[in-house]
Amino acid sequence: MFNFSFSYLRANGFFQLLAIFLAFIFLNEARANEKITVSTGFSNFGELKYSKDFDHLDYVNPSAPKGGEISIWANGTFDSMNPYSRKGTSGSLSSIFFEELLTSTADEIGTVYCFMCSTLEYPEDLSWVVFNLRPEVTFSDGSKLTAEDVSFSYKLFLTEGLVSFRAVLSKLVKKVEVLESNKIKFYFLEDAPLRDRIETVGGLPVFSQKWFTENEAGLDESRLEPALGTGPYVLDSYDINQEILYKRNENYWARDLNFTKGRNNFDFIRVEYFGDSNAAFEGFKSGAYTFRIENSSKQWATGYDFPALNKGHIVKRELRDGTIATGQSFVMNLRKEKFKDIKVREALSLMFNFEWSNATLFYGLYARINSFWENSDLAAIGVPEGEELDLLAELVDEGLLSTEILTNPAISAPTSGSRQLDRKNLRAASKLLDDAGWVVGDDGKRRKDGKTLDVEFLEASPAFDRIVNPFVENLISLGVNAKLNRIDYAQYTNRTRSFDFDIVTDQFRMSYEPGSGLKQYFGSETAKESLFNSMGVSSPAIDRLIDFISGASSKADLRIAVRALDRVLRAEKFWIPQWYKDVHTVAYFDMFEHPEPLPPYSLGYLDFWWVNPEKEAKLKAEGAL
Repeated sequence: MFNFSFSYLRANGFFQLLAIFLAFIFLNEARANEKITVSTGFSNFGELKYSKDFDHLDYVNPSAPKGGEISIWANGTFDSMNPYSRKGTSGSLSSIFFEELLTSTADEIGTVYCFMCSTLEYPEDLSWVVFNLRPEVTFSDGSKLTAEDVSFSYKLFLTEGLVSFRAVLSKLVKKVEVLESNKIKFYFLEDAPLRDRIETVGGLPVFSQKWFTENEAGLDESRLEPALGTGPYVLDSYDINQEILYKRNENYWARDLNFTKGRNNFDFIRVEYFGDSNAAFEGFKSGAYTFRIENSSKQWATGYDFPALNKGHIVKRELRDGTIATGQSFVMNLRKEKFKDIKVREALSLMFNFEWSNATLFYGLYARINSFWENSDLAAIGVPEGEELDLLAELVDEGLLSTEILTNPAISAPTSGSRQLDRKNLRAASKLLDDAGWVVGDDGKRRKDGKTLDVEFLEASPAFDRIVNPFVENLISLGVNAKLNRIDYAQYTNRTRSFDFDIVTDQFRMSYEPGSGLKQYFGSETAKESLFNSMGVSSPAIDRLIDFISGASSKADLRIAVRALDRVLRAEKFWIPQWYKDVHTVAYFDMFEHPEPLPPYSLGYLDFWWVNPEKEAKLKAEGAL
């Protein structure tokens, strides 16, 4: 008989084996008891609007005819059809070839649905997600999409994507695993923001691994041959500096899917290139392209008096826009020493007279932007109260914010009088610059340490000349050596990408349920490299608030944290907010139609509008097309 002594058992590792065995049993039991959700969509804070078996999206016309062409304009030029690289200038709409596993709708906020997948699976703690791919998904050349393509695309973005985006992915995903040919699993890092996990990995464009391998292609390179995708349109032709023509893929895998009924209705989408907006408007008047979103208030108020419009060939309309304002603003480059002093930034902002500009230049069509979340309930208002106050007080106690943030109202853009140069604001700006050490000399120019206060506005569009020049004149009155430097589009791209500028016009497109993507706009980690963080802001307080937003577990908590961030961003005064309007101002040849009413969060003119063939024939018969 064996002598099962205690020492014998220990010597033979029995207890270690037993412990491993029991742990295995307990782990399997835990997994068996773990609640796994299998769904056709995902929402952080609510129910899905569309059920598994819905027929079509509520805001589309499922019977919309297919056919015809829509044409739009683009500014400048292009030398690449790769929209995911900093190298070269990508063609307009060049991401049209690619799709994501998940899709969103234009009548919901914060909800995503399976698109290239049939279902997704995830546990309560969101530590992983599995996407079950639709077997019918094919690339535009007819080849099958597999989980390997999804894995390859993720790794490509992780290693060759924009630096700011790589930083987000690296802090989100632990690993990716191909389970089957149509099944892929993403494991998330424990400290990754919960709300960003599924949406981020499900929102990555998917490429053909075979195409990249055979063409020895990389993601971060300039090339005129687009990568192979699954999208509804393919490249038909292009003429450098002139036009790009996209053609609807007749064999598109999702043409009968409920999510795409009534969408992708045009046979062709054409992009016409112009050197500037004035040339583009003249081109529209002559019929060079057929759909125009008008961004010039002057053109909208005075320019739409030409034969094609007067004959009824073109219609001019204002359509409701329920989206957050774009955050368009003059942005100061904080990487420059002269802008590091907040007094300088505040002084410059006092010299832009929006009220005079709106009345004199914009025909009263615009409202002033004050918030990064303008036109939404996420904008900070008044002094902080309740839980927002508590959140900010925590950062004040840690020494990350000054106490004024707790008692001062949210910073709004300065107001001015009816004259171009507001004397009251001029005096206030003068005092700020005096206090900052920029003293006026005998020649009327301000100097510090022997250097003049030079400020260059960098612009590519001549449409901004009439707006920037009065601003420059006001700054010169202040003693600032200001000038407008308008350069061509290619130079502008190169200089802004290398952050070689003082002030540019930029936009900050915020969402209703923001998350860790805010790090690309405002995060310290990528401040030196992110193209989205054009001003180069870097603040521990802002970083902390972004973390609070990413970790918000309810809409109420999210709203509180976003308002706090909005308040802190505005207090930095690195922007001089411009203007917005809550309508789309559009003009187009009278052959396009759209569903009524339009959804609140998308104009959708390239998505779910269509050509009325009878109206098109009439325009052609009258020689308008």
